[in-house]
Amino acid sequence: MFTFTKKQTNMEFEIIEQKKIIPYILMKYINPDSGEIKIDLPQNIRKIVLVASGSSYHCARFAVDLLEKFSGIESRAIYSSEFLLKSVIPHDENTLYIFITQSGETSDTVKSLEKVKNSTNLETLCITNNEHSTIWEMCDYKVACYAGTEQGIAATKSFTSQMLCLILISLKLVESVHGNEATREYKNSLIHLPIILEKALAKRDEVKKLAKILAKENNIIITADGISYSLAKEAALKTKETSYKNISAAILGEFMHGHVAVLNNKSTLVYIAVDNISERSVANLNKIKSDYNPKLVIIGPTDERLKPDYHINIECENEIQQMFADILISQQIALEVALKLHRNVDHPKGLHKVVKDINI
Repeated sequence: MFTFTKKQTNMEFEIIEQKKIIPYILMKYINPDSGEIKIDLPQNIRKIVLVASGSSYHCARFAVDLLEKFSGIESRAIYSSEFLLKSVIPHDENTLYIFITQSGETSDTVKSLEKVKNSTNLETLCITNNEHSTIWEMCDYKVACYAGTEQGIAATKSFTSQMLCLILISLKLVESVHGNEATREYKNSLIHLPIILEKALAKRDEVKKLAKILAKENNIIITADGISYSLAKEAALKTKETSYKNISAAILGEFMHGHVAVLNNKSTLVYIAVDNISERSVANLNKIKSDYNPKLVIIGPTDERLKPDYHINIECENEIQQMFADILISQQIALEVALKLHRNVDHPKGLHKVVKDINI
């Protein structure tokens, strides 16, 4: 598990902080007596459009699958920069726009909100770490993610806090139709998240061994299926921006259509799972191993028919807990690979971050 040292980076410290921030968010948004989720949302939502950039977009992409699974509401995620290029934006009645930005000042995301405000009468909601930001002031509904000031260039604690806020919004939508009891099992599992985070942080030694291998690789592909794909994209981004490695993320089924040819080069293939691995994915992974023989790493639950070269997992109650376990392991992998390569993880060359002083 992490221990604080004088040489500890901001990224390390902020990874550790997640075990404090997650229970704080749950305390702020779940009534301890009734179990009610204390988030205000508009009524009669029929469609949700999430707009964000970078790691916040990966949260949005994760939320699409989550919202549709839990609430049955049609949802889509759009990059802020792409949203600005659209000549026609979603404008159906009872559509809720959700804008996600750590700083509340992300230029493309703020401009996207302005575009919605100027061209529709639809209601808007923001998820941000800054309650004094432009986006907070402009949105009709507001959710603070309470991550505290994030100094590291890589989004770690702000990513998981945004994830948790989106989970709570998803569960709130279910409660608005079916009542509080309909989400009790999931809410109970959220209360156990700090234990899951502690277990994930305790995987540090295993992570270091894997990072030593990955630091030597020039060709790394991170794959996943379904809701795990957003975690694969985030894991790839974390390692890119801290170690400068050219790592790609792909949906496993789509990767089999041509992209798989990159494995003719010496490679490591990482597969991230939050649930039982499907028959099709087991078959695809075994075919890849047979045809190209890359090192195979599985983060999350595996399958007895697979023989990974490396496997890191935390036993979890459900897919929500597993998502947090997988992303904390992925963040630690990114950190350790970068440290093995002697990178400055807090100040990668050419990258800058909008930081606001926010206390929790």
